[in-house]
Amino acid sequence: MMAGVGHLTDARQEFQAQVPVWLPLDPDFVVVASGIVEILLGLSLLTVGWVVPRAGLVTALFFIAIFPGNINQYVEGIDAFGLDTDQARFIRLFFQPLLVLWALWSCESLKLIRRLTSRQKSETY
Repeated sequence: MMAGVGHLTDARQEFQAQVPVWLPLDPDFVVVASGIVEILLGLSLLTVGWVVPRAGLVTALFFIAIFPGNINQYVEGIDAFGLDTDQARFIRLFFQPLLVLWALWSCESLKLIRRLTSRQKSETY
């Protein structure tokens, strides 16, 4: 949630550095919109995440959706958030999958995924 607030305040310029250069949208719009989404996701995880596994699933999907920004920062060699070397930007790429797994684990969304996939398998046969 704090990162979402940062999108709207003091870290706004830093977050704009992660907006992919190929994305045909205004970087400031992307940063503000993703900041609002992050705040809403954070609130949902805090309030209903332990009850509603879909909150973790939606958060994981969001982390996947913003991963191209991290790749863009590495490929384009953009300095932001103290990531001022190719090595630091490359290492950062490995933390996004951990965030995805954390979101799925923290809300027991992995159990939801297993139930949905097992239901689909039983309906197929």
